[in-house]
Amino acid sequence: MKAVVLAGGVGARQAPYTTLLPKPLMPVGDMPVLEVLLRQLKGAGVGEVILAVGHLASLFEAYFRDGKSLGMQISYSKEQHPLGTAGPLSLIEGLQEPFFVLNGDVLTTLDFTSLVRVHQAQAALATIATHERKVPIDFGVIQFNGGRKICGYVEKPSYTCMVSMGVYVFEPGVLAYIPHGEYLDFPNLVLRLIDAGEKVVGFPYDGYWQDLGRPDDYQEAARDFACMQAQFLPGA
Repeated sequence: MKAVVLAGGVGARQAPYTTLLPKPLMPVGDMPVLEVLLRQLKGAGVGEVILAVGHLASLFEAYFRDGKSLGMQISYSKEQHPLGTAGPLSLIEGLQEPFFVLNGDVLTTLDFTSLVRVHQAQAALATIATHERKVPIDFGVIQFNGGRKICGYVEKPSYTCMVSMGVYVFEPGVLAYIPHGEYLDFPNLVLRLIDAGEKVVGFPYDGYWQDLGRPDDYQEAARDFACMQAQFLPGA
């Protein structure tokens, strides 16, 4: 299988660090988080990766080059202007078989082979890896019962929801829903698929997953990698 790794964002939530270093190149342990992800994909049988880049693209090319050091083939798809999270897929040719799409700043122990098996068994056009996340609200939440009458007051509640892990398996047919060169984010793409009656399924995963979007999450991920490196990269 091929994999498309999205690495073109500016990493605004990690500023000012991402002014000089793209978020996927931020280190966990002795390597960038993106290298961890690529090594995991290689272990799952992925031989070809396309890095969709934009912001500071030259740094990715300088570090990973053609991928030979990782035992895989790496090429680069460059967006000239921001295309969102799904739009960059419209620029990539040769996606004629099922393929992975991943955010480049994800640290996880997800078994990519199991994800593909479920995708195939469900005969889905798109499969989204999901993770249960508890979201704390740092304020007292006021509940209204119509008009101005308050019927409840909950101090700093937490809400549990299933979130996208930023890891997908797509059939080539998904590309028909992505206009060439136009801005499109994944939520809108998924809604287009659903509205068209296409089969989109989830792959709930209860193992380790961390998105490195915020400074606190990045620091936690770096600590976790130091303690759990054998789980992220077995045999490394």
